[in-house]
Amino acid sequence: MAVVVVTGGTRGIGHGMAKELIARGATVVICGRSGVDEAAAELGATGIVCDMTDRAQVEALWEKAASLGPVAHWVNNAGVTTSRKHLADLPVAELETVVSANLLGVLNGSAVAVKHMLEQGSGTVWNMEGFGSDGRTMPNLTAYGATKRAVTYVTDSLAKELKGTPVKAAHLSPGMVLTDLLTHDYTPEELEKTKKIFNILADKVETVTPFLAEGILKGTKNGGRVAWLTGGKIAFRFATAGFRKRDLFS
Repeated sequence: MAVVVVTGGTRGIGHGMAKELIARGATVVICGRSGVDEAAAELGATGIVCDMTDRAQVEALWEKAASLGPVAHWVNNAGVTTSRKHLADLPVAELETVVSANLLGVLNGSAVAVKHMLEQGSGTVWNMEGFGSDGRTMPNLTAYGATKRAVTYVTDSLAKELKGTPVKAAHLSPGMVLTDLLTHDYTPEELEKTKKIFNILADKVETVTPFLAEGILKGTKNGGRVAWLTGGKIAFRFATAGFRKRDLFS
């Protein structure tokens, strides 16, 4: 059975991916800063408390996973968002938290996983994309989007560093998924206005994560991407929105 590490696996997409990976026979190790024991027990996974911004804790996460067998896949999924505010109004503490979690955490996870995967002679590091990864911008998501754009750069650059080795770096792109990160900090009035676009483009965790889990286990080329919401799917959804009634909030 493949050993797979899913950071931020206690809730949301990470939790959903862990569940689907286990259903497909993988041995899964999850981590988080809280709620780890409860999530691990629910999933039937191995869990460890880990702050991805602390390199020593990330090393401990690798050691825990490697004790179960060669680590085939390492998924850098852990991340946070900020209040929906203009950058100038964003508290410094929130700015530092989102950059640390979404960028430093991915850099630490990638560095530790790549080092040990090169030693074991195999493995893939998957980095989770998000809004901003493709260059799109939106007011009040400046810091979050910047970190996700950076994650795409990290993955592409890492793939070039790994060229000619048995280890790969790849992108994992879930599209728009209905989690607390997506609906975070909307007022009821704002959320009501955005529901229309969410109902066209977004999907529930249980819809997207089986596809992601299968993509992870199947694998891709170095520098490749497993993407749920492709350009063609976006165009189709907009073209058929008048005929397809979706209500993700019911």
